[in-house]
Amino acid sequence: MTVGLCLSWGFNNVAIKIAIHDIPPLIQSSARSVIAAILVGAWTQARGISLFRRDGTLGPGILAGVVFALEFLLIYRGLLWTTATRAVLFLYLAPFFVVIGARWLIPGDQFVLSQWLGLLLSFIGIVIAFGLPTPATDPRQALGDLMLVGAAAAWAATTLIIKSSALNRISAEKTLLYQLVVSAPLLGAAALLSGEHIDALPSPLALGAFAYQTVWVVSVTFAVWFALIVRYSASRLSVFSFLAPLFGVAAGHIVLKEPLTPAFALAVALVAGGLLLVNRPR
Repeated sequence: MTVGLCLSWGFNNVAIKIAIHDIPPLIQSSARSVIAAILVGAWTQARGISLFRRDGTLGPGILAGVVFALEFLLIYRGLLWTTATRAVLFLYLAPFFVVIGARWLIPGDQFVLSQWLGLLLSFIGIVIAFGLPTPATDPRQALGDLMLVGAAAAWAATTLIIKSSALNRISAEKTLLYQLVVSAPLLGAAALLSGEHIDALPSPLALGAFAYQTVWVVSVTFAVWFALIVRYSASRLSVFSFLAPLFGVAAGHIVLKEPLTPAFALAVALVAGGLLLVNRPR
């Protein structure tokens, strides 16, 4: 299931690229949170899932929503000052933050030496796929890099909050709704402050790409991911996320006809080897 989620997220990167020319990024992110919240809310009502019962999740739910919004704000604004390649490498520091945080926040979810080696091996695969970034020559690029590192930390924090708080006792749909409802106005305000606007009606292709993000990625795959976080090791699951950028490269080749480098096959082998080390039985 996690491999399927990473495949969906890899194609999501392509969907964002397709839609971003007609729908600016923060407007995209805010609008998809609003629409996804409506869809997930309708699903919870159809399933009879209680949303307003007192269960001690309001505080961690709001915190998770704020961190969720901060993650996407840092990603989209950081991409204005740094390159997409550098962004991928810095964003996928997130599994390291999860594993480090789990040592203190999640008893019994600590890595042994072989798993740390697997984590490092997978990250080396990502470096080979995207190239080692050169030192930042522009102060704004260094700031963009730092914002992507912050986004990685926010992504990891969301995972750790869900796993270690009262959110691990409620439905994945309610956990997702906390993040969508809190993030939508925050991202909308950020879009307004940054001056984003839509000049013309988006093309059918852009609307289709936006629908893929909203209906499938946010409304379905995020809920499945949160359910998996509660049930399985957060540290092990986070390492699987290294597959997403590789799937994104493959999707870019298939959909956008972007070239593949010979190093891509080696990168895939290293990431797969790292996953085997991380997830093999002790």
